[in-house]
Amino acid sequence: MVGGYAGKLLRVDLTTGSCKAEALPDEAVLRKYVGGIGLAMRIILDETHAGMKATDPDAPFMMMNGPLAGTSAPSSSNLAIISLNYDTPYAVATGHSHGFWAAYLKHAGYDGIHFTGRAAKPVYLWIDDDKVEIRDAAGVWGKNTRDTERLIKRELGDEEKISVACIGPAGEAMLHGASVKNDRNHGAHKGGIGAVMGSKNLKAVAVRGSGTPAINDPNGFDEVTKAWDHNIAAERGPGEGLPAVGSLLTDGGITRLYSYVGEKNMVGCKNLSDPIWGEGYANNFVERAASDWTVVPKESYNCSIACSYDATVNSGRLAGFTASMCGGGENIEGSAAMIGIDDPDEALALTDYFDGMGIDSSVAGALMGMCYELYERELLSPQDTGGLELNWGNFESAMTLMEQMCSGEGFGGNVLAKGLKEAAAILGAPAEACVLHVRGGGLNMHDWRPAWSVLLGQVVAGAGVCWQGPGVDAWTTEPDLGYTEFGEPFITEGKAEAVAKTQTKKLWEDTLGVCWFACWGVKESLPNAAKALALATGWSDFDRDEAMAVGERLINMQRIIAIKRGFTSADEFDISDRLLEAPTEGKAAGKSIKPHLEGMVKEYYGHMGWEETGRPSAATLEKVGLSADL
Repeated sequence: MVGGYAGKLLRVDLTTGSCKAEALPDEAVLRKYVGGIGLAMRIILDETHAGMKATDPDAPFMMMNGPLAGTSAPSSSNLAIISLNYDTPYAVATGHSHGFWAAYLKHAGYDGIHFTGRAAKPVYLWIDDDKVEIRDAAGVWGKNTRDTERLIKRELGDEEKISVACIGPAGEAMLHGASVKNDRNHGAHKGGIGAVMGSKNLKAVAVRGSGTPAINDPNGFDEVTKAWDHNIAAERGPGEGLPAVGSLLTDGGITRLYSYVGEKNMVGCKNLSDPIWGEGYANNFVERAASDWTVVPKESYNCSIACSYDATVNSGRLAGFTASMCGGGENIEGSAAMIGIDDPDEALALTDYFDGMGIDSSVAGALMGMCYELYERELLSPQDTGGLELNWGNFESAMTLMEQMCSGEGFGGNVLAKGLKEAAAILGAPAEACVLHVRGGGLNMHDWRPAWSVLLGQVVAGAGVCWQGPGVDAWTTEPDLGYTEFGEPFITEGKAEAVAKTQTKKLWEDTLGVCWFACWGVKESLPNAAKALALATGWSDFDRDEAMAVGERLINMQRIIAIKRGFTSADEFDISDRLLEAPTEGKAAGKSIKPHLEGMVKEYYGHMGWEETGRPSAATLEKVGLSADL
């Protein structure tokens, strides 16, 4: 086998209980799709049909690493989870998590796991190098993700060298937005992948590995990956772009820098109805972190960033509580700011609770934010909500709604559990006017109305709404693509091109098995990652141009999957009104992308080589090597 790869996939049929290792495709296929989401989307194209639903037993559910996972590449920890999309039915779903799971799977000798079927009762999979076993999960079914991880490690007798990826009650209930959590501080959320996992009666996958991946040129690989890692936090000279995201979030950096999000009026708060309120929210969070919390950074495999963290509250009514947090601000906005929680301690606790239940806070938060706003406007009453008071900041009601969604009971179970679009339809026109979604899914939860290229990137993302083409309006620039300054706000010029280029780079990076924060805005990450792959595999002429060709191929693969599953150009603009309306206050006051959006999407099509219908042209498909697939 070529270097970097373990050389095999594990095929698990949960209906029959069979577990079989099979060889990876030949080198020509690997070089075309690399790994991670690339290889998995090739399987989606080959092994699904137009009428298949994400939760059908025969529908694939895949957990993939990549050729650089578990190596000395920086943050070589990316777990890519791929299935048909549960929240946006015509799309593929591509979730990403970090921690140690992906590296441990590589060390156990696998490049991924391909699940089909449905177990007759709840099970979990245990991989211990060559030993593979399907085990009874009755003892952890119904448990939250925190307890599931702890109890499985205890059952297997090793709490240090095992990584557990699992679903919580939200996945078991097959809720929209259900996620897969691992290593406490990490999780993959987009596309309802936790619901797909739950539909298979698969509670968890535990893995331990003792091997090391072979590298074709270990000395050269070590040299390149050290230079790559150094550049994450390296200072920038004039004209070299802004600091990379990884450097901004080092050692739980969001607890120090979150006020920046508030200053830019990008806090997703009060159902996007009050951007000025978000300034105080962000400042209070940073102040509380500095003055009272004990913040402990939690790194992933071979990670110098450690953006995730544990935060222990040291005073007040939640004193002694420790939350295990992911690395950014999106999770706390979705779970807390969206419903007006202004107590930072409560924001920690509610975010940790959502993670324990195993749900994407952007979906649950948008559902609750819609209802809290309607309640404040006296368009919902306690009679409608089963007695729950949904005034801004009501922490206890949010907990109850989440419990109801998972149990199928009460207002939460009968309305919110239906998902964003259906819940809004049940509640009527006022709800449909203020619900927040893109094509039925929850966007990455900041308020992107002041950052048009980021918003455009969320709209055209090919795996349902998710991070793919961030553009260069917020957080950082992309010096490898020629962007060393932020784009001008509230103009359309250059936005579509920036989204197309950054999406191409991002999808290439999603094949590798490394964290995006080791790449996003990092100087020379594009040539260094391409060179690292070349040195790992022995593909000596693999370079940045071929890397970008991989990314372009995957963008087109996503669109092929969507078209085959019924996507039409009208679906491109299935976006909630609230996301497109102009804020009344803040940096984006009076500014709306809506009048420009259709033209920006058409311009994006042009950069991608697509027809006005959003269909890739024959010439484009020929160029990227996918002409036979559509």
